[in-house]
Order: sequence, then C-alpha cells, then structure tokens
Amino acid sequence: MARIVQKYGGTSVANTERFMEVARRIKRYHDQGEQVVVVVSAMGGVTDRLIKLAAEVSPQTSEREMDMLLATGEQQSVALLAMALHGLGCPAISLTGAQAGIETDGVHSKARIRNISPERIEKYLGDGQVVIVAGFQGQTEDDMITTLGRGGSDLTAVALAAALEADLCQIYTDVDGVYTADPRIVPEARKIGTISHDEMLEMASLGAKVMQSRSVEFAKKFGVQLEVRSSLNQSPGTIITEETEAMEEVVIRGISADKNEAKLTVHEVPDRPGQAARLFGILARAAINVDMIIQTASRSGRADISFTVPKTELNTIRNKLAERIVEELGCERIAYDEDIAKVSLVGIGMRSHSGVAAEMFEALARVGINIQMISTSEIKISCVVAEEAADQAVRILHRTFGLDQEP
Repeated sequence: MARIVQKYGGTSVANTERFMEVARRIKRYHDQGEQVVVVVSAMGGVTDRLIKLAAEVSPQTSEREMDMLLATGEQQSVALLAMALHGLGCPAISLTGAQAGIETDGVHSKARIRNISPERIEKYLGDGQVVIVAGFQGQTEDDMITTLGRGGSDLTAVALAAALEADLCQIYTDVDGVYTADPRIVPEARKIGTISHDEMLEMASLGAKVMQSRSVEFAKKFGVQLEVRSSLNQSPGTIITEETEAMEEVVIRGISADKNEAKLTVHEVPDRPGQAARLFGILARAAINVDMIIQTASRSGRADISFTVPKTELNTIRNKLAERIVEELGCERIAYDEDIAKVSLVGIGMRSHSGVAAEMFEALARVGINIQMISTSEIKISCVVAEEAADQAVRILHRTFGLDQEP
C-alpha cells in the first residue's frame, strides 16, 4: 500500500465537470488500495472574484481580513470534491488547513508553515477515507487564519507529504510536466522526464510557473519526490527528485523568463559602511524579498544601488518605505522600472562546463538585446532585459543551447 499526496490546481477544478474528472481519478487510486491525501486550490477564477469583491467594499483592506476571505475559496473546493467522491461511492472527508493540523507564523497573506500535526489525517486514512485538505491556508497558534501566498497549495501538498512520509507527491496542473521553456513562447520546447530538486528550485524561482519555489525548497529539504503531471490526460509527467551523476551530462536543463519583477535604483547613496545593511534591513523587516543587487562604483563619495523585487511589492515600497529609505540613507531619490524581465539558464551541468555565460551573452548581443543586470550561481545565469525583449531572448537561447533537439 502506497501513500500518495495529490494536489489539484484551480484549472483542474474549474467547473463541475472537472470536479467529477478529478474525483474519478482519485477513486481509481483509492480502489487500488492506495492511501490518498488530496490538496485542492480554489476553483479557477474564484480567488480573483473575491479580491474584486473586497476592493468594491473598501479600497484599503487589512491583510488579516483578506486571509479570512480568500481562505473560503479553497473551503468550497474541498467540500465539493468530497461530495463528488461520495457520489461515486468513495469514502472521503474534507478538512480546512487548521483542521489538518497546519500551523503557520502570523504573517498574513504570505505565512510560513511552522509545524504540521498529522494525527487527524492519519486517523482518517486508517479508516480508509480519502482526506481532502484545503490548500493555501493554515492557522497560527492563537487561532488566526492565514494564507501562504502565491502557489501556496503546492506548499501545502509538499509539506503534508513530508509530514505523512508519503511515497510520492503529485502536482496536477493543466500542463503535462516541466518543459525546457514555456511552450507558449517556444513551440519546440520539450518535456523534461527527470529534473533535480536544485534545477527545479532555480526554474521555479526564476519564473517557471509550473511549481512554486518554496514548495520545491521544502521537497528538497525533506526528500519528497514530486511528479508534475496534467489532470487533463493520463500521460506521465516530470519527476523531480534527488540529483544523480547522470544529470550533470545535460549542461542546460531549461530556460525561464520572469516578467513579474521590477527594478529599483536608489540614487546618490552616501558611500560609507552600513548603508546597504540599512537599506536591505528596512526591506527585510517588511518581509520583501530582494533578488538581484548591483552597486555602482563610488563617484565623489556617492553610489547607486539597484535591485529587483516582485512587482507585487512596489506599492508597499512606494507608499510605506520609500520616504524612510531616503531619510535613513540620505540618498537623493528612488527610481522605479516595471518594464523589465529576468531571463535565466538553468542546469547542474554548468558546474563542470565553462563558457556558458559567454555563449549566452553573445547570443543576446547578436540580436541586439541589451543586458541591464547579471547574476549567477553554480547552476544558473540570469540577465535582466527589457520586458518587450524577453520572449525573443528565450527563443534565441533555446535554439543556441540546442534545447529543441532530442538528447
């Protein structure tokens, strides 16, 4: 008997017909004797409608009340899916995140999981039931409902798989697996059969929307084997697993583009010790994640500091932090650029192959794409380019590194 955690996203449960398809799939696993835990997102479009309703009621909504509101989307889904399984004669029970034992910190709208107490789930599994858990949500130790942020249902599924010591965590979505690039941008993109946690973590954090980066990080930390596959067919998906020696033979595994970042430049910062610490300390205390950072050489005792953040954080920085940053650092002004994208190459084979960066830069230069910022790690190279050039950059690099060819 295997223990499997399955996660179904909003497109997988977009309407009653999809609910029934998902229920039939789950029942097949249950009928084979598997213990099945299912994590479900809100129905497609529901979260957006709830956000719109909140905006119509009040332009200034508290994050606590937004969590209360948005958590209801997933609760609708788990109840409906349990009902669908009951109709098929399959025993099932739905649970909220809190009922499933998911405890989080108190950061509303992007909480982090602190602990999972799986005893209740274990009991229901022992009774032969399919356990359906609301994704994207949890509860603080003082009983406040929280949500886990964008892609939080993936994180719920992986965390439950770790806590329950599941044999496999399946992430069902509307694509067949992880591709060498977004097939909507590169029609020649190929599905990847197996990818390491590290490679998938980089691709997820760099804009590949098929998996949420925090969930991949969690899977790596706790040794959870993942499979990304489509809920619309029976095709095998992509296995995300521990790194093997054979994986290093592939220099570039995939290319991603993230158009959801913005670049900020703090101009004329007095060049003295502690300034960067002050700047990024302010952002850290506001729970804002910073990605790429560049500081220019000092000119007449002053320097510019550029960095990228998610576009969703711009309003917070403009409205709540900008004045404080200018005052504490003694800088001249802050400039904002939303028309950028980050294009990245990913592959653990880069550890043992030289010249990848040069080849990437030459390929972009040949088509006149200017590079604004660069960052690297052992297994990735990222460049910030103009947003309008991002798709062209992905296509050029996909061809340059032969990702359109079968290995």
